Formats: sequence, C-alpha cells, structure tokens
Amino acid sequence: MNTRPRLLRGGRIVDPAGGLDTVLDLLIADGKVAAVGAGLEAPEAAEVTDCGGRVVVPGLIDLHVHLREPGGEHKETIATGARAAAAGGYTSVCAMPNTDPVIDSPAMVGFVAAAGRAAGLARVYPVGALSVGQEGERLTEIGELVGAGAVAVTDDGHPVMDSGLMRMALEYAQAFGVPVADHAEDLGLSRRGAMNEGLVSARLGLSGKPNAAEDVHIARDLLVAELTGGHIHLQHVSTRQGVELIRQAKARGVRVTAEATPHHLLLTDDAVDGYRTEAKMNPPLRTEPDRRAVEAGFLDGTLDTLATDHAPHHYDEKEQAFDDAPFGVVGLETALGLMLTHFVASGKMTMVTLVERMSTQPARAFGLPGGTLREGAAADVTVIDPSVRWRVDASEFHSRGLNTPFGGMRLTGRAELTLVDGKAVHGRGGQEGA
Repeated sequence: MNTRPRLLRGGRIVDPAGGLDTVLDLLIADGKVAAVGAGLEAPEAAEVTDCGGRVVVPGLIDLHVHLREPGGEHKETIATGARAAAAGGYTSVCAMPNTDPVIDSPAMVGFVAAAGRAAGLARVYPVGALSVGQEGERLTEIGELVGAGAVAVTDDGHPVMDSGLMRMALEYAQAFGVPVADHAEDLGLSRRGAMNEGLVSARLGLSGKPNAAEDVHIARDLLVAELTGGHIHLQHVSTRQGVELIRQAKARGVRVTAEATPHHLLLTDDAVDGYRTEAKMNPPLRTEPDRRAVEAGFLDGTLDTLATDHAPHHYDEKEQAFDDAPFGVVGLETALGLMLTHFVASGKMTMVTLVERMSTQPARAFGLPGGTLREGAAADVTVIDPSVRWRVDASEFHSRGLNTPFGGMRLTGRAELTLVDGKAVHGRGGQEGA
C-alpha cells in the first residue's frame, strides 16, 4: 500500500452516499479517506493533486465483467482486464465464472481473488457459478464459494432453465448474504438466434432472438424471487417488457436489482447492418422502442446499476461470418465517457445520479466496500476530467479485446486519475501539482 498521504485539492466532490456535491478538498492517509472539507492542510510529504475543474467521485464499480482467465488468456487476463478497468475509472470489478475451468469451487474462487491481488490494479471480486460446471443440474456449494471470496453466484452465459434449481439458489444464497445474478434467456425461444428478431434480422437473413425469450425468463426469475424472498440481480436488461416487469416487481417489494449496459442504452439492431460482428452481443441489440424503455428504466432507477458486460474476444474470432462469431463487446474503457457524453452533458441525467448508478448502488447491490467518500472509507477514488475530448480508438485500449461497437465515436469526459486504497493505479499525466 502507498502510505504517503495525498491531498486532492479543489475538486467537485460528488458522493451520493454522503449527500455531497460541492467543491472541497479530500485528504487520503493510510489508504483511507481521512478528511473531506474546505481548505484542508496538506500533511508533511503529502502528494498534492490540483483537481480544479475536475470531478472527484467514489471509485466506479462494475458488477459484470468477463476477464477470461483461466482458459481464455488470449482474449484477456485478470491483469489486463484490471488494467483496462483502472484506465476506465473503475476501482472494482466482478469477474464472471464462465471460464475454463468454471469458477465453481473454492479453489477457483481463490485463484481469481489471488490473481486480482497480484495484479495490484482495480480490485477483482470473483463471482461463483450457480451450478456445477454451469451445467444447470446441481447447485454449487454456495457457502464454500462465499467463504473463499465470492460476492455473488450466477451461471452467466448459461441461463438457468430449471426453475427448481433457481429456487434452491435463491433460498441458499440468502443464508450467506449474497445475490443470485441471472442472464435472462429462455433457450427454447431464442434457440440459435444471432441477433434481435425483427425487421433488420429478416432483411439480413439472420436468425433472431425474440424479446419474449428474455421477458419470459425475467418474469420467472421475479416470481421465484418473490416466492423465496431472495435477492435476484437481473443482468443486461434489453427489452421494454422486461423493464416494465422489473418496475412492477419493485413496486410489490420484490428484492431485485438490475443492470443497464451502455450498448443497450445507446444502440439498436440497426448497428448490425453490414453484418458488423462488433455489434453482436447477447442479449442482442433491440429496437428503438426497447432502447428508449431501457433508457427510461435507467433514468428512473428501475435499472439501478450500470454494468459493461465487458466481453473481450480475439480479433480473429470476431472476423468470422456473423453467425459464427462469438457474442460480446468490450466496455471498461468507454463506459464512463459514453455516459458523460450522452447522459450528463446532454442533460438527461445529473452527475450525482450517474455516480449513484456507477458506484454507490453497485456497492450496495453486491455488498461491496466502496461507493462512498465518507471519512474512514477505503480511498477508492476516481478523478474525472469532464471536459476533455477524445476519440474511441481500440488500438489504444489496455484490454486485449478490441471488439467495440463505438470505434471512432467522439466523446467528452473520462477518468484522469484512479486510486485504489489511495494508490494511483491509473493516471493520464498532468494532474500532479505542488
């Protein structure tokens, strides 16, 4: 740990958990937030950062990333993914278990946690598999996974089709205080669909996944969560009916949290035109009415967390024919810029609400440290330059994955400095001052 004190001077402190949105100083010592206030004195030997014109927020948290290790290191490693996260302003990420071998044992959970610590960049929290081998047949030993460091369980990438197994998972997970996350997809309806089922898929001659495949599964998950009282976390919601089902369930008091992704907020299935595999993801990009509904749900808090579903692939894999190319896009290094440009700068969302969706609420949803700048909290901090203009260029990514649908887009605002336990794990230069 870097024990040298650090003073972030004169930045706009935005901390929804602490009710702060004002220009103040923030003092870090021994890896913790030591003080927040006006005109703070820099301790002897402190590193001082002039944050004038910058926004200082609790470190961003992504509940849904694929780091590919073990087994897919040609796509990403825990270290490269953690480096990409830090560059994007993320101080914590939750690694999905659909690796090879699957993260379904305490030993595998421990491996991911240890590799994350060894990288020394963004914090890496393992998410354990819900079923053994993610085969959807036998429940994993959830208590042992949590004991080894898992912060949730999911079969992400493999929808849980057995409602009885989902019931058992929600019941057992309650005893250990973790949520059950689910990729909502009825495989009997989606079958081998490569994109959204609709006019665009018909024109391109591609098989499609109908909205109903997601909607039916969301409805099932919500009803089983209501039956058990368990906490269901619905991943990457993409349909208008899905958003409405979640909204109604929240009104009934169901314990549900839910994700929106930047790609479902900003793009539609029109992006697939030209058979662009960089726009192939699961769930697929939907229609404009769906996109608007996801946006409305994100704005009103029905979809209360932003997650990237960062899913890197090797260049050659995405260069295949559309039907053969894998699902997935990267997102850790573009999410903040996209949201600042298209939601905050456009006036759709305040900076306070964005920070709540990208830091405070993710921490609450999975019971993670962070999400606040209160005194005594871990000094996981993101310093944002809200005015810097930049162009998305995948060749500059720290991730091994270059598969972004946002290549060439011009954005305003990004992370300038990322601190974990008060230690700088990413900096773009020019921000240090005396």
